[in-house]
Amino acid sequence: MSSTGLEVPAPPAWMRWLPAAYVAAVLLLEPVTPVQWPVSFLLIALPVITAYTRGPVSVAAITVFAIVFEGVLAGTPCCAGRSSHDLWERHYVGAYISTALVGALGTALAAHRKRQEAHLVHANSVAEALMRTLLRPVPHQVGHVLAAGLYRPAEVGTMVGGDLFDICVTPAGERAIIGDVRGKGLDAVRTVADVLGSFRQAAYEPGDLLQVASSMERRMAREVEEIPDAELFVTAALIEYDSLAQRVTIINHGHIEPVLISGGEVHALTGPPALPFGLGTLAAELPVAYTHRLAPGDVLLLCTDGLIEARDSTGAFYPLLDRLRHRFGGRPAPRPSDVIDFLDTDLPRHARALHDDVAILAIAPQRRPAPQAHL
Repeated sequence: MSSTGLEVPAPPAWMRWLPAAYVAAVLLLEPVTPVQWPVSFLLIALPVITAYTRGPVSVAAITVFAIVFEGVLAGTPCCAGRSSHDLWERHYVGAYISTALVGALGTALAAHRKRQEAHLVHANSVAEALMRTLLRPVPHQVGHVLAAGLYRPAEVGTMVGGDLFDICVTPAGERAIIGDVRGKGLDAVRTVADVLGSFRQAAYEPGDLLQVASSMERRMAREVEEIPDAELFVTAALIEYDSLAQRVTIINHGHIEPVLISGGEVHALTGPPALPFGLGTLAAELPVAYTHRLAPGDVLLLCTDGLIEARDSTGAFYPLLDRLRHRFGGRPAPRPSDVIDFLDTDLPRHARALHDDVAILAIAPQRRPAPQAHL
């Protein structure tokens, strides 16, 4: 294990026990085979079998054991029914030398594997640190709202794909973004970094949410010119929460509508759509923001299309609104973590495998403590 807590996955149990099983198989074959069949020669492969799961010291020790055991099987009458002079018979001596050579190669193989594993752990720890800097964990409380997030990359072994979300506290209120980059791979990760960087800068600058969106569109236009990629765009939803007015402002750049869980009811917050970031020059009009009441007890859910487009074995999409109504409809107000935990367990039941990244962000206004009466 490294200092970051990462470690190489342990090999399966059958592979760890394979050397012992191999020796046991040789012992079972020895008494039932004719004397002229040198079953002990099979032990030549034992060091290489061990090298797949053990370190160089263990492989060297197993090599010595294999040579000694070959000698025991060759020269002990009680074990193999052979006369003792077979111990130094030229074929058996050749087997000892072959085992030593294979053991040396196995030891070198095990040492190389250990170095590669250490390099892999170090590379993964650096990648994890970079990814966590890029896609920060969602705090439980952000300003006047409670929050929770979930990210499931479609590609196994990665932490970040083409989806993104973030939330921060600004002088204008709590601002958040959720988005989906067209494409996959390293190019998508680069665009994710640019979008999040532009949001984190623009969110703190003076101006309303429309100015934030305008600043991000300009940054995205420069990104399109630098790559260049005429088909590069990012669907995103920007939100701003005003705790005094108990109101959320939304700008939807071609993204999935936010979902509101309020008073035991679940419905999508539709509004005037805008073109995705990167395609703003094609629009004749500027984006339009729309508002909706968001009071304590309400939960606002933002997600990417990887959630609603997850398919089951029959090809049916994940019925997000129906599933949320079934779980939270007509019940007390849930917390953001309750909604995220539900989706985290319910989605795998619907779709065994994900073919697109899934990003989910849930926020809820924090209930203010009631004022205490003064005596």
